This record gives sequence, structure tokens and C-alpha cells, in this order.
Amino acid sequence: MDFDVLVIGGGAAGLMAAGTAAAYGAKVCLIEKNDKLGKKLFITGKGRCNVTNAAPISEFMSQIPGDGRFLYSAFSTFNNEDMRALLQQKGVETKVERGGRVFPVSDKSSDVIRALSDYVSTCTVQLGAKVKEIITEKGNACGVMLANGKKITAETVIVATGGVSYPQTGSDGDGYRFAKAVGHSVIEPKASLVPLETVESWPKDAMGLSLKNVSLVAKDKTGKTLYRENGELLFTHFGISGPLVLSASAHLRDYEHNRYQISIDLKPALSPEQLDSRILRDFSEEINKDFINSLDKLLPKKLIPVVVRLSGIDPRKKVHEITKEERTRLVQLLKGLTLTVKRPRPIAEAIITAGGVNTKELVPKTMASKKVSGLFFAGEIIDLDAYTGGYNLQIAFSTGYLAGKSAAETVFGIL
Repeated sequence: MDFDVLVIGGGAAGLMAAGTAAAYGAKVCLIEKNDKLGKKLFITGKGRCNVTNAAPISEFMSQIPGDGRFLYSAFSTFNNEDMRALLQQKGVETKVERGGRVFPVSDKSSDVIRALSDYVSTCTVQLGAKVKEIITEKGNACGVMLANGKKITAETVIVATGGVSYPQTGSDGDGYRFAKAVGHSVIEPKASLVPLETVESWPKDAMGLSLKNVSLVAKDKTGKTLYRENGELLFTHFGISGPLVLSASAHLRDYEHNRYQISIDLKPALSPEQLDSRILRDFSEEINKDFINSLDKLLPKKLIPVVVRLSGIDPRKKVHEITKEERTRLVQLLKGLTLTVKRPRPIAEAIITAGGVNTKELVPKTMASKKVSGLFFAGEIIDLDAYTGGYNLQIAFSTGYLAGKSAAETVFGIL
């Protein structure tokens, strides 16, 4: 055999798997189709790289909408504190921000990539090499065939090719094809942590407007609340985006059979009574102005025409003529600006892919395939995804570490 362990994919999971297998004494080859490692890592967290979350690992399970229990062994073997310690060992200090999000102190994803590249420094790294298929013999994974016809053999193979979001980074679904070809079933990939298109067209009129400190509630057609949080959102030409919306989207899983509604509270710090008093005060200072010209202190300029139109109040009506009933309607609108979700944006625009290799066909204690000996999976290719906040990268690092450790131990007869 050319190598003990062969890792397909040089992203978060692949880098961790390769470096860990090497740390356990294996001769490792890492194959990456791009001309550089960690291409998707580079753009995560808006280029700052939200590497993990500082929450207790017990809380991680609540952040995973699917089969979080599958990750118990992975998190027990390599957790968020282990990740921070590894980065520190490689010269990258980290910090904790709002919501427990962990970033490098430098705010540079390139520092994280450098640290992980150093972690695989003893591995053979092949860049710009595209894998065509996994080679199996008598039910055992024993290497790969490259697109150029070259064959690389190995005792074990780890697939860490990611999902299908951000295809420009190389995540084009190759791994699903490899998995299916060797007998694995793949749960249909869907977009998660993705902007949402709305039935209503008015968000286009507020396009580019970012709102901070608003409250968002997502409900299903029965009225059940699926998500509620305060934060930031963005209006776009197709609907809504921004951190709040991306997080909410992870809770919306069945667009075909459900008509989801999003309600935005523009003034969450004020009760309806307090907001009414605030509006009355503003009106008293603008007593002879038209309604449309009286909201500058209350709302961003781009949102004023939208709110006026949705309120049903005549824009040219003098504020002193506005009735209590109309004012009540305005308060209700500001406390519950409602949108109907039409569909998620295309999966190529999603941060994370939901779906992937069925966890029922993997051994949770090792990340090994139950179908093919010597084959392991790690990262986003598995049907595992979490809410935003660093949890998805920790899944990649934890499953990558466990797959790398397990592959090395398989080679040396420990497993």
C-alpha cells in the first residue's frame, strides 16, 4: 500500500482527520481538488472563522436538530476545549464573543487555516487532485482512482468532502456519489442556514437595509413557534437574510408541506403600551406634518414608505387627525411585521448542507462505515447539521478527529 490512511477533502474535517491520523503514527495522504487547503474555512464567519462555541458540550446536543446523540463519542473524544487548545498549541489564541461564539483573537480565518496546515505538515498533501472513485476489493476500501487515471492505494480511506453549499469552494457533492457507489444511502441534501424568499414583495423596497436589535419569531401553519430570537436581519430583493434569518431557517425543514410565517418585532424593548406612548410623543412634536413625514425618529428611512403602505393609513393624513384605532394598527404592525416564507434560497447559497450519508450506516464510536471495511466519513458529508454559532465547525473537527484516530488505530490493529 502507498499509505496507511488516505483522506479525501482538505476542509475542516479533512484537515483534522489527516493531522490526527498522522499524530497517531499513520502514513497519511491528504487529497484536495482545490489549489489550496481550507477554501471554505477561509470565508466562514465573514472571514473571521467562528471555529467553535464555548457552550458546555451537553448544550451542543440541543443545537443539533437531527440525531445529535450520534455525536456523543465524537464530542467525548475531541471537544470544543480540545479544539481551542490545539489552536493555541499552533500559535492561534482564541476569544469568546456573544452567544459563546469562538473566534481567533486576530479575527483572521487565515490564521486558523495556517494552524491546521501545520497540523498536517507530516502528511503527503496533493493539491489540485480530483478523486474519481473509491477503490474497494472484497468489501474493503483500499484506495482511490484520480480523474487523471492515477491510482493511490491505502489501508483505510476517510471521506471528508463536505456538502453542496458554496460550490465555488469545491463542495460539489462528489462525496455523495462516492458513498452511493460503495453502497451507502444518502439522505437528500437540503439547504440549511440559508436566506429565505418571501411571498410578499415589499422587502425589495427595503433592500440593503440591515436592522439590529429586532426580534424574529418563526411559526408553522398550525401557529406553533419554531424559533424565537433577538438579533440582526437584512432585507433583500428576494426576501430576508442576515444572522437571525439564517438561524431560523435551520428550524424550517418541510417547505413542501408547510407554509411558514416570520414575524418581526421592530421594537422588542417596548411593550405595545410603551410604543403607543412613544408614537403619541413623536406625533405631538410633528402635529401639523403628514403621516409619511412623521416617522423619521421611529424608523429607518427605507422602511418608512413600507410601513406607511402596510398600515393602511393615508400617507398625507395629518398626524393630529390619526385615530386611536389607526394608531393601534400601527403599533401592531411595528410589533409584528409579518412575512410568509415562499422557499429557501438555492442550496448553493446555504452556509450548511442538511442531509448526507445516513448516520444509521456509520459506527458512532469510530465514524466507520458499516458497509465497507476501512472506510470512514467525517464532517458535513454526514447527515448532521447544527444551528449557527460555531457548532457546525465543531462537528467537522470532532468527527474528523475521531475518524482520523480510528483509521490509524485500524491500521495498527488496535481497533
